[in-house]
Amino acid sequence: MLDRLKDVEKRYEEVMAQLCDPSVISDTEKYRELMKESKQLEPIVEKYREYATARQNEQEARTLLDTAGIDRDLRELAEEELHESRDIAERCADELKILLLPRDPNDDRNVIVEIRAGAGGEESALFAGSLYRMYSLYAQAGGYQIEPVNISETELGGYKEISFMIIGEGAYSRLKFESGVHRVQRVPETEAGGRIHTSTVTVAILPEAEEVELDINPADLQIDTFRSSGAGGQHINKTESAIRITHLPTGTVVECQDERSQFKNKDKAMRVLRSRLLEAKQTEQQSAIAADRRSQVGTGDRSERIRTYNFPQGRVTDHRIGLTLYKLEAVMNGALDEVIDALITADRAEKLQKG
Repeated sequence: MLDRLKDVEKRYEEVMAQLCDPSVISDTEKYRELMKESKQLEPIVEKYREYATARQNEQEARTLLDTAGIDRDLRELAEEELHESRDIAERCADELKILLLPRDPNDDRNVIVEIRAGAGGEESALFAGSLYRMYSLYAQAGGYQIEPVNISETELGGYKEISFMIIGEGAYSRLKFESGVHRVQRVPETEAGGRIHTSTVTVAILPEAEEVELDINPADLQIDTFRSSGAGGQHINKTESAIRITHLPTGTVVECQDERSQFKNKDKAMRVLRSRLLEAKQTEQQSAIAADRRSQVGTGDRSERIRTYNFPQGRVTDHRIGLTLYKLEAVMNGALDEVIDALITADRAEKLQKG
């Protein structure tokens, strides 16, 4: 590990030197790439230097304690320094093991969230709306920007389907474990008898793909325009601003009708299409990975039941890590950090265990 840390520190110093080079500063793309790399390396280097300093202080304390004839007060100070430095070094070593874990290349990306009603009819659609609100409040609290893409509403105010972007650095790293089936147990607003119903909603979290990652042939696209439908103002149903893009080789269909501008809807639809195609490509690659190398917190498969929201008990349970919180109201109001942090910790522990 120490050899690897020395290599990381050397690379960090090289990057910092390049960032001061006028030729690099004038190259916007190169400068942006190096800034991104320095930001990824900096926490590792800072922790490594803290570790090295602690080890050096520990060694100096040992040397002092081995010196013959030191007085009692100095010996006590040396022993205190020895224990403190050793504790710091051990803590830093544990933290460095986590920092050196392979990074998910998608972690810094924006995400596209797709929420779809599942089993349970109108109650499922209403809960889809609840999840949209939950993620929106979480994103706003975290300083992320939200951009709706496509909304398909029901008569009672639920959503058959809603897709939106969450834009901001690290959005995918925080939300990537949300993909799967979310189950709700509650008395539906539509239920007169007061019986508890169980319904499901599927959530898909897609890292936004960059244009350079996929070469999409324009000849493979069928682009249709249509009039927007649903609530939204006077422009609805008057202009054909909504866009439907079909990727003919895969049959992937994307719709966007959030913007008044046909051009903006097309741009958003293409961003979603690229992300869906990239996800399909990555899923195909990952399917070759052995089951024992998959993350403990789940495969990200949207058919996997991951969480239950039990309203009568005020309980949220994440089935992948056995976490139960009696904080349902807070979670539905966007307080997801405790759940997300637990999932990230479980994922790291699994990776550390597998070496």
